Amino acid sequence: MLLQGLSKSNLFDSFREMERLQNQLNRLFDGYLYRAGACEYPPLNVWTAEDKAVVTAEVPGIAPENIDISVVNETLILKGSRASEEFTEGQNWHRRERAHGEFARTIQLPFKVEAEQVEAVFKNGILQITLPRAEADKPKKITVKAQ
Repeated sequence: MLLQGLSKSNLFDSFREMERLQNQLNRLFDGYLYRAGACEYPPLNVWTAEDKAVVTAEVPGIAPENIDISVVNETLILKGSRASEEFTEGQNWHRRERAHGEFARTIQLPFKVEAEQVEAVFKNGILQITLPRAEADKPKKITVKAQ
């Protein structure tokens, strides 16, 4: 048997070394997958308050007219496209990390929104979408009456 010549201490050290190596490989590939575009695009932040939700999206290099926003009940749909960079003859990629092409994100919101009142502002490559909560969906304070 292969493990017969190893003491328990050496065997434990070998397993610990294999675990350390596995952790390093996991970190390496996690970083690679993120850089390779395995994460969803565009990256989003979503926060809510009692009366609204706000979504911010990083969309540098995309013209506002190439972004489509729609709301259906509690769902926000964000679509768009980023054009590929064009080269002249004789130019080649040395490194290519920025994604191009069409994208779509669907975000389930925690409440219905007033679709007619949604506002979107684009500034410095950040798209901010403010989604007011539907009046009928807002929590109602109930007064308790003493008898």
